[in-house]
Amino acid sequence: FGTWELPEGEKTACAVKTALSVGYRHIDTAAAYENERSVAEGVRQAGMRREDVFITSKVWLTSLGYEKTLLSFKETLSQLDTDYLDLLLIHVPAVESMVEQWQRLNLSTWKAMEHLYKEGYVKSIGVSNFLPHHMAPLLEGAEITPMVNQIEFHPGMMQNEAVRMCKEHNILLEAWSPLGNGKLLQDEKLGKIAKKYKKTTAQLCIRWCLQHGILPLPKSLSQVHLNDNLDVFFFEISDDDMEK
Repeated sequence: FGTWELPEGEKTACAVKTALSVGYRHIDTAAAYENERSVAEGVRQAGMRREDVFITSKVWLTSLGYEKTLLSFKETLSQLDTDYLDLLLIHVPAVESMVEQWQRLNLSTWKAMEHLYKEGYVKSIGVSNFLPHHMAPLLEGAEITPMVNQIEFHPGMMQNEAVRMCKEHNILLEAWSPLGNGKLLQDEKLGKIAKKYKKTTAQLCIRWCLQHGILPLPKSLSQVHLNDNLDVFFFEISDDDMEK
């Protein structure tokens, strides 16, 4: 369950509580979303045991670098009211236009995350929005290969090179905005294929991600849509329709 663009406050806490109550177990947030405290409140209201919820957060651009990453992680644990994370990601890579030593900055951030992983504060570590030219230098200097890369992925944006590289290195891909930020829901071709399976266009897009071996992170404030987005495990899109 993705929480991007969900504001701090009761609305987000309620959304997380509802998501957990209908069966979601993976909650994705980030320091930059500024809603980690509300995510924690939603988990508390749902009455879930901490070990039964998989929580992801991310290190933002302003916290890149070894020491800054450790400090931001400490703040994230405080906001989420937990003593460990299931997954920590570099939210976006430092790039050449931002800082001359961008590769070194990404690597020093990664070294801090490797430290947190070795010490048991994080169960898994990864990156987000890393394209092949960001990933290659990180892989060269990393002791631990990133376990996850979270990228925009949906039928309107396939990012073939990034997908290929991650699969070659056994890096799990997560799809943010698997519904194309809602735009794909109006696509007539997708709607026609979805109708064939007696499913919604959203369910079709989520299933499409799963059949590509990619983990989708859908988001909704509607309990009906939350339930629909989970109902994707009992049908299969044909090879022909996947290609279309």
